[in-house]
Amino acid sequence: MKINRDMVTRAGLKLLNEIGLEQLTLRRLGVELNVQAATIYWHFKSKEELLDEMATTVLTEGAANLLPRRKSSNWRVWASRYGEGLRRTLMAYRDGARMVSGTRLTTTDPLKTTETIGAQLAASGFSVRAAVVLLSTIYNYTLSFVMEEQAVFPTPGERSPFYSIEARNARLDPAIFPYHRQASSILFDRYDRRYKEGLELILKGMELKL
Repeated sequence: MKINRDMVTRAGLKLLNEIGLEQLTLRRLGVELNVQAATIYWHFKSKEELLDEMATTVLTEGAANLLPRRKSSNWRVWASRYGEGLRRTLMAYRDGARMVSGTRLTTTDPLKTTETIGAQLAASGFSVRAAVVLLSTIYNYTLSFVMEEQAVFPTPGERSPFYSIEARNARLDPAIFPYHRQASSILFDRYDRRYKEGLELILKGMELKL
């Protein structure tokens, strides 16, 4: 079978959902596509190069998630949508945040969306530095948040046994760790709520700065 770079990338994303980032290798991908490993290496010299392409594809195709559904002049709407849309995009794939973290874009396509958001922030009175600080802070917060979230729930709705709240609390003496016992359900459950609370802290901080 003759394959191209896009086919390998799509197969990589499919395999990522099935076996996770650690098990994803170019040789395993060759088996998935029923081709020799050398064929995969002709398109991608390393796993890192493949991840760059996979991440770029995910961010490009998830770009629509980052923009408000309705036009708004309120910068908070744009900033909130950017964060929540990025989280949704990363959550669409198993280990999505870890896969994207540290990669380099192979095209400028994903930048078109942040260019639009940056222009809107500028129209709202933001300097370039203020806009960059805001968006990069939201990006870093979202990426690290989703990494932790996907460690607890490798697949949506399925909690890893390593993150059982009951088992965690059973190891914590209530006389010594009353705070940590109460924190367990906040740290390891209801991620939608906690993400929004953290994002709100960022937005309120920017409001004070402005």
